[in-house]
Formats: sequence, structure tokens, C-alpha cells
Amino acid sequence: MKRILTIIAVVAIGLVFFTSCESSIEENGVGKHEGHEYVDLGLPSGLKWATCNVGATTPEEYGDYFAWGEVEPKETYNWSTYKYGTDYDQLTKYCSDSYYGKDDFTDNKTLLDPEDDAATANWGGAWRMPTKEEQDELINNCTWTWTTQSGVNGYKVVGPNGNSIFLPAAGYRNGTSLNDEGSFGFYWLSSLFPRLSYYVYYAYFYSNSVSEEFSYRYYGFTVR
Repeated sequence: MKRILTIIAVVAIGLVFFTSCESSIEENGVGKHEGHEYVDLGLPSGLKWATCNVGATTPEEYGDYFAWGEVEPKETYNWSTYKYGTDYDQLTKYCSDSYYGKDDFTDNKTLLDPEDDAATANWGGAWRMPTKEEQDELINNCTWTWTTQSGVNGYKVVGPNGNSIFLPAAGYRNGTSLNDEGSFGFYWLSSLFPRLSYYVYYAYFYSNSVSEEFSYRYYGFTVR
């Protein structure tokens, strides 16, 4: 996989959570917000995490695939179809270095705006994608076990309080193809890579490893 994405390993893994009090009454740490289920893993920050990927109805479903900063799935994932730039040096949003911006464009945005967050746009309310730092919390405070759940490979992530979520190994989309499903997981984070604006962070895992890496924005990854 690394042969395609040109990535460098860093630290964590994760998906989507919310921080709002506008939710249903919790039972054993599980509740609903805007019609979507969350679970309290007992993390130090108190953040809650979704039990399904965006576009899925069960924890085992892969859900939809999104380019970073886009809020709808599509048929083809490459630079020519990407919303905010037709190449790595033609960016029109989320750019902190004029070398990578179209006509020297910069806006110094390093986190997704709500309108460009696939979780916020599709689920509403306080749902959003996690930042790099919030992924660190998930990886450093939970137990990760590669498993098969209802016939689907992925990780069971158990929090300090014993509650858990399941992250399916949904693979990724490049061009019109779905790749590495059942073996690898790729979940977008909301944070831009600071030194190279055409790169963004994502959570990455396979059976023997959980990490945080960065890649081109146009790939189709899942969102939790």
C-alpha cells in the first residue's frame, strides 16, 4: 500500500466523535445524537465515538468513501475530480504555502471547516472528524485487537471503561477501484500536514500495526 500513497508513519488511528450535550440518555455509555449511535469509551477527554462509519448502518459495514474535504462519495478519485485543486501545486483551499497554491493562493487553514467535514455534513449536529491529537488519545488509551466480526476483518478498540468500537478494514479508493478491503483500514483525520499542504493525516491499520500517516487528499478513505 505504501508503494502507492507515498506515506510516512507517525502515531495513531481513529474515526469520528462528537462533544455535544444534545444527545439521548446514555445506557451503559451508549447513546444517540442526531439519530446516530455513539459510545463513551472512558477516554480522559470525555470524547464519544461513533459506532459506525459515515454511510454505514452497522459497525461492520464499510460505509462511504470520501476525498479529504469533500462530503459526498463519487465514482472516480484523482486530482482531476478533486474539489479543492487539480494537482498538488494547484490547491484552492487549505494551503499554508504559496508554492502549492493556485496562483500563489494561501489561506493558512489547517483544520477542516464544518462544511467540508464529511461527518458534520452528513450527520449534522456536533458530529465531526477527529484531529490528529484526538487520534493520539484513542491509540494511547485503548487496547487494539485485530479480529473478525460478523465475517468482517478489522480492529476491536476497547476503552479504559471496557466499552468498545469496531473499525472495519475497508480499504481505500483510487481512480475507480476499491483496494485492500478486508486487509487495511484508511480513515481520514481533519488535520492538514503542516509542512506540505497537499498532504493530510489519516489513520492507518492492518493486522500487525496501527499508525497515523499522511497522504494525498484525493484518495477515497472512510470516515468514522
